[in-house]
Amino acid sequence: QVQLVESGGGLVQAGGSLRLSCSASGNIFSINAMGWYRQAPGKQRELVAVVTSGGSTNYADLVKGRFTISRDNAKNTVYLQMNSLKPEDTGVYYCNVELGTLGYWGQGTQVTVSS
Repeated sequence: QVQLVESGGGLVQAGGSLRLSCSASGNIFSINAMGWYRQAPGKQRELVAVVTSGGSTNYADLVKGRFTISRDNAKNTVYLQMNSLKPEDTGVYYCNVELGTLGYWGQGTQVTVSS
């Protein structure tokens, strides 16, 4: 059994910052990659950022330069530091973990950016 616990979402004004965290627990053997996705109102879920077990990262063009993804392998935790937030960043943010050959999703955490 694997569980993903997300935290750090909330309401913030434009230009502000939030830090999301996602911790995996349970029967953890090997994490290949961890990432963040988001779903804005009326839109499909999209990739925000991913970090692999080797430390490689990639970002969506809309967040590059503003968001930073990082990991703590000892804690099986991935973070998303979000700076210079815009109203367009509003949405539900989902943690994703690739464990072996399987993928797992967090329940999602709401991020709301007001103007």
